[in-house]
Amino acid sequence: MSTSRGPSAPGGRPPGERRLGRERALGLLYEAEAKGVAPSEVLASLPVPPEEYARQLVEGVSGRLGELDALIGSAAESWAVERMPVVDRQLLRLGAYELVARPDVPVAVVIDEAVELAKQYSTEDSGRFVNGVLGAIARRVRAGEARPA
Repeated sequence: MSTSRGPSAPGGRPPGERRLGRERALGLLYEAEAKGVAPSEVLASLPVPPEEYARQLVEGVSGRLGELDALIGSAAESWAVERMPVVDRQLLRLGAYELVARPDVPVAVVIDEAVELAKQYSTEDSGRFVNGVLGAIARRVRAGEARPA
């Protein structure tokens, strides 16, 4: 999976640092799974360290994988986490991590960014799926802030 630093983010704005970090983190997590290695090994093998936010996301997801997968599994009715497409699974892990561990990032931003990345790297159906699962997780972990589904 190659990451693209397209000309603009949603709304025609240049992509922000966090958007680029999420995109890079998605690529690194995808690479780790494809190679069957720990994300820390992928990070250590890079000739140039990734953006700080990308590193934080990769390490955060890696460090809380069991917790995140449990949240995703309970929110994704009838879907086992290990049976989800790799890109969708990694996007859900990234989004769930931000919802759980990054209260400085608004729920709407977490979900919107994950949906946009799903549309870019997976399918239109993946965008709806990611939106629904992250919305359910947000209602559980950030009850007062979650937007309606």
